[in-house]
Amino acid sequence: MPAPVPPASPAPASLAPASPAPAFPPSPDEAAFVGIGELPSGRYPDRSFMGGLVEVALAAVRDAGLALSDIDTLLLIPCLHSPADQADLIFSRVVEELGLGGRVKSSVMLHSGGSTSDNTVRTAASLIAAGYARNVLVLQAEKWGSAPVGEMIDMLTANGIPREWEKATGLSFNAVGALIARRYMAVSGSTPRDMASVCVALRAWARLNPNAMYRDRELTVDQVLGSRLVSDPLHAFECPMMADGAVGLVLTSAARARAGGEPWVRVAGSGGCVSHYSIGQEEDLAVLGWPAAAAQAYEQAGWGPEDADVAEVYDSYAGVLTVALEGLGLAPAGEAARMFAAGAFSPGGRLPVNTNGGLLSAGHTGVGGGTALLAEGVRQLLGRAGPERQVEGARRAVCGGSGGTYMDSQILLLERVTR
Repeated sequence: MPAPVPPASPAPASLAPASPAPAFPPSPDEAAFVGIGELPSGRYPDRSFMGGLVEVALAAVRDAGLALSDIDTLLLIPCLHSPADQADLIFSRVVEELGLGGRVKSSVMLHSGGSTSDNTVRTAASLIAAGYARNVLVLQAEKWGSAPVGEMIDMLTANGIPREWEKATGLSFNAVGALIARRYMAVSGSTPRDMASVCVALRAWARLNPNAMYRDRELTVDQVLGSRLVSDPLHAFECPMMADGAVGLVLTSAARARAGGEPWVRVAGSGGCVSHYSIGQEEDLAVLGWPAAAAQAYEQAGWGPEDADVAEVYDSYAGVLTVALEGLGLAPAGEAARMFAAGAFSPGGRLPVNTNGGLLSAGHTGVGGGTALLAEGVRQLLGRAGPERQVEGARRAVCGGSGGTYMDSQILLLERVTR
């Protein structure tokens, strides 16, 4: 297991310990994260979809120390609240809104559900390494929190669930989360209180995040277990709340990042496993594709789970997160939920997990839930998470996303670089 991590401190990034030498030093043409932008998550009916994208784009580019005119490639992460807004993304409206007409080489939308951010970063890295792109702006926005609830429920009972077989049985995403939780509890011997502790730990992190949907609401295990039963064994407070949100990321080459003189974040390792489409075809809901994806990523990075300082892993339900942490080697098999109950992943614990509050407490922004977690991993390594939740000396992060009915497991291993 990782060595104990001190409680979060306000130490600025410039005073953080020097990063360890990467196992495999960065090449000049590999991708580097240099900027982040994010809007608060929650319900913001007066915040327009396109306005949110523009605002977060400006924030990310400014954070990178660049001008909008420096951006030559846009990679857009889809929304699910509106076919019309999604069409605007496909057909380059964002380019026009940002005043970049005639300057941008490509404006492309990519989609793999909750793992889209991982696959988008791989695409950005490939474009940069090939010399096609210099500065890539990744953008995501969602209006789940303000969209009509009935329409979103209909959408979440259709997309990603086989219409021929599983939809007919009444299967929904809450039911899928319940199936994973039930299987995990049976294999691990975890109790309902252990599982509820996952939600409580994430809420503790959200309370430190000014952008989190539930930053002002405490949560206890008794409150979780006392909330309405939604899909046995899941209670209402164990299900993610749909939210509006927006995130932007800027990537450039390591050579240009180094010339800027500021720390940057590289992708040290990457791995993935697409394990199923129909949830009924998954061999073991308590495993999924995480071990296979982790093996690829750790081998490429040259370091392992014991070297991680922080983890930001998809958490739409408690069981989804515990299964992932164990598959990633961040917790022993069958122990993740009990480790949450013991405070191991809470603020001040041995390994900070989902330090923005995750989907369960920062808010579920659709496909953007994974994007927000990735942005938090980059933010932690750049030392920009703020005085309350910044993990002191954070140098390496494990970030993971999963799409649909957890049909794929995608991992990015990030490193802070200062030279």
